Amino acid sequence: MREYLLTILVAALVTYLLTPAVRAFAVWFGAQAAPRERDVHTIPTPRLGGLAMFGGMVAALVVATGLPEMKKVLATSDVGVGKALLLSGGLIVLVGIADDRWEIDPLTKFAGQVAAAGIFIMQGIQLYQVPLFDGTTLVLPPTYGVPLTVLIVVATINAVNFIDGLDGLAAGVVGIAASALFFYAYLLSKSYGFTTLSGATLAAAVLVGMCAGFLPHNFNPARIFMGDTGSMLIGLLLSASTIMLTGQFDPNALSTYKLFPLWLPLLLVPAVAAVPFTDMLLAIWRRTNQGLSPFAPDKLHLHHRLLELGHSVRRAVLIMYFWVGLLAAGVVSLARVKNQWLVLSVTGLVAVAGLFAMIAAPRISARRALAAQERGAPRPHQPA
Repeated sequence: MREYLLTILVAALVTYLLTPAVRAFAVWFGAQAAPRERDVHTIPTPRLGGLAMFGGMVAALVVATGLPEMKKVLATSDVGVGKALLLSGGLIVLVGIADDRWEIDPLTKFAGQVAAAGIFIMQGIQLYQVPLFDGTTLVLPPTYGVPLTVLIVVATINAVNFIDGLDGLAAGVVGIAASALFFYAYLLSKSYGFTTLSGATLAAAVLVGMCAGFLPHNFNPARIFMGDTGSMLIGLLLSASTIMLTGQFDPNALSTYKLFPLWLPLLLVPAVAAVPFTDMLLAIWRRTNQGLSPFAPDKLHLHHRLLELGHSVRRAVLIMYFWVGLLAAGVVSLARVKNQWLVLSVTGLVAVAGLFAMIAAPRISARRALAAQERGAPRPHQPA
């Protein structure tokens, strides 16, 4: 755990320290987001925050490969984790910089995402097997494993990209998802005697640090946006951790200990990423029904609807954090707590309370504001 904590700290610190320099460069380079009708910000804001996050990732990987235990594990692994993240991440960052500066077409971005997935596959990051419900393993030949890997990478990248619409939203949501992945992989390995040092856990740890280091600069009011450079990069790392985690544990070994359920590694990421994935699917359905491109921008995302309900930008972001965190905690608890009905009941109660608070909070705030306004209004003159 100490080596992971050091890796997280390095990623966070380097990202945090690089962000002001990247902000100055973005202004000089002309990579700024001008306010549009669907945007929340009202002044031009620099993009390219993902460039600082990439610097944090590089620094964390360099430190990780120099740590005693981590170095031994990564050196003997069949998967070139460090090389895969550096090469694919570098490609995604280049595509993101071009888009943040010149707004390239969606097809070019899609081609870059597929190419990044191809680099993963060449370095061994690929779906090789899928655990089944009966405790057996379904081995995936390249005919199925390769396209499924590409699908997971591209879908995760675009899900994160779609949700990047409010200050601090994407960084916080992905940070929570990465934290769930990290703790799930680490605790599961610790409980059943597997090695706790792995590529999947390392990728998740690096991602946690990157998001934590960037968030202070990006939370409302944001001084810099991560842009497509950052949203595609953190989506890429999230997909890498997901794919490697899926094949990390032997389902037969887990079934010996009657782990519930055996397919939880496959369920974890869709659960913790349910908010961005749901937003992405709704956006695609909505736009295609209107005869538009799935990538056509609009102002009907989930976070925009929260603003329409009367929530402030900060409160809308915190609400999204709450739902992602609740889903992540619930799924991880299913793997750690023997009484699954207790976990489901508590999660359900918290969800109902959260839904009530989400609907009632704007009304309560409006009533308080109206009452304060009435108390502060001058009283009519009373004749003597």
